[in-house]
Amino acid sequence: MTNGNGAPPEAAQAPQLNVLAQYTKDLSFENPNAPASLAPQAQQPSINIQINVTANTLADSEFEVTLAIEGKADNAGSLIFSFELLYAGVFRILNVPKENLHPLVMIECPRLLFPFAREIIATAVRDGGFPPLMLDPVDFVGLYRQNMERQAAAAASADEAKPS
Repeated sequence: MTNGNGAPPEAAQAPQLNVLAQYTKDLSFENPNAPASLAPQAQQPSINIQINVTANTLADSEFEVTLAIEGKADNAGSLIFSFELLYAGVFRILNVPKENLHPLVMIECPRLLFPFAREIIATAVRDGGFPPLMLDPVDFVGLYRQNMERQAAAAASADEAKPS
C-alpha cells in the first residue's frame, strides 16, 4: 500500500527537521583598550565563555531557537576584548512525538546552529586584531540536562516555599 505518491505510509510519518532560516540577531565586539590590548602580552589571557539556548514557538510546528554566546578575555584584571552573539534559526519540526520535541528543539537545533555562530565569533575576534577564537565544541546534551536539573530544583524549592 502507498500514500498516493508511491511511498509507503510509514515514510509519510518519518520525523522531519528542516532549517527554514538562520540569522544573526545581535552581534557586539568590544576592544576597549586598543591599541594597548594589541601589544604582546606577558601571559595568556583568561577567556570566559557563557552559552545559553532559548526557544520560542512561532507556529504549530515552527520554532525559533536562539544561541546566545558571550565571552570575555582579560589579562591581570584588564579587559582585552569581549563579545556577545545572538544567533538564531527557524526550524520546522514534523512527526516528532510530543515527549521528544523539547529535547530535539533544545539539543539538535542549537547543535546545527553552533558551527555558524563559532565562525562569526572567530571572524569578529580576528577582525578585532587578535588571533581567531575557535570555540570548542559544545555538549548540548549536557547543557540541556544541566538546565533541566536546575529547573527541577527551582520548581522543588518553589513548591516547598508555598504555604499548605
